[in-house]
Amino acid sequence: MTANNDIFSLHESKVRSYCRAFPTVFTKAKGSLLFDEYGNEYIDFLCGAGAVNFGHNNPIIKESIIQYLENDGLVMGLDFHTQAKREFIRKFNELVLMPRGLAYRMQFTNPTGTSVVESAIKLARKYTGRENVFAFTNGYHGMTGVSLSLTGNRGNRQAISYSNVTRLPFDKYLGSGFDELSYYRKLLRDNSSGIDLPAAIILETVQGEGGINVASEKWLREIAELAQECGALLIVDDIQAGCGRTGKFFSFERAGIKPDIVCLSKSIGAFGVPMSLLLFREDLDIWKVGEDIGTFRGNNIAFIAAAKMLDTYWNGFDFEEEIAERAAIVKSFAQGLADTYPELIKESRGIGLMQGIEFYDETLCAAISKSCFSNGLVIERSGERDQVLKIMPALTIGLDELHKGLQIIDLSLGQVIAKIAATQNIERELSSVVAS
Repeated sequence: MTANNDIFSLHESKVRSYCRAFPTVFTKAKGSLLFDEYGNEYIDFLCGAGAVNFGHNNPIIKESIIQYLENDGLVMGLDFHTQAKREFIRKFNELVLMPRGLAYRMQFTNPTGTSVVESAIKLARKYTGRENVFAFTNGYHGMTGVSLSLTGNRGNRQAISYSNVTRLPFDKYLGSGFDELSYYRKLLRDNSSGIDLPAAIILETVQGEGGINVASEKWLREIAELAQECGALLIVDDIQAGCGRTGKFFSFERAGIKPDIVCLSKSIGAFGVPMSLLLFREDLDIWKVGEDIGTFRGNNIAFIAAAKMLDTYWNGFDFEEEIAERAAIVKSFAQGLADTYPELIKESRGIGLMQGIEFYDETLCAAISKSCFSNGLVIERSGERDQVLKIMPALTIGLDELHKGLQIIDLSLGQVIAKIAATQNIERELSSVVAS
């Protein structure tokens, strides 16, 4: 017999990652709480990397799934017409698109974030007849083929040429004094720049894995104008920042733009079940029948869950006010921490319930995340050096749990600082002994 955790190291690939940061065996989850096999309770500020915006085992959504299964509803449906899909399409159009003045065709792709990005680029290249794609520093768009070539972090990418991509500096990447748009335009207008006209410009309005980098509304509007000027399609990757994470259903709403193509995944499935949705302008629907397919693009469980999620939280705009209330609490806390420890924290930043605290020292950030876990909080890091503590609680988190989670961050930071100070004192004492 092997120990409880030995079976993972003996039989599971070394590629596993989150389990290394949070080394326990989880058994249950409810709302914003996770429970392991020893009965320990953890507040969840990771939310399935943004896939569980509405909490674990959300009782309202769970009940709709249970009823559907008890009635022997079709689960595996390829791209059949189903009652579940029809209801989702109707509600998404009526509750999300129409109130925001958006008219998009819907395509259900293979049910992962990287797959929906692949489909978006494939469509843009087919429509424009161009190959090049503009992507941005610190961007993250997935871990396969084309989407991996769009991802900025060289630690993720492999030494293989996947796709024709031009990488540009994201908003404020080169400092607040740099005029990015003039630089982009120079590259596009100069026939000797060596840069091919793009089929698409793809971006995240808030870079999650890149370190919670928030694009300004002005920059987003200018990018939309630039795309139109050069005949490229604007693709917004809203896989992590969408579905309410930044306070609005779509993260680009605040800038008043209407992207040509939008990628949704993660929390569009509402219950942590796989689903991806590609939205695009009506005139872009130039696919031939069966030209972009996938076996599991018809996840009817996800359709049921997503329809109930829309009906429960997006039937009007009240839910946005609830998100704003929680976001204000997190933002105030993060800024307060930055003000208290200016020698340790570079800045706090974010929007909605997608907030980050950037530390100068990534090892300090790692130690704080580890201490948080010991104290009952699951929280991850992001950024090019994993130097940003990433605060992403469920949009539905109770205020008591939210405050408790933030208090754990404060406590853990204090404990790490005290441990470092104690270590330094011991080292100084040893040095004194050696010197004497």
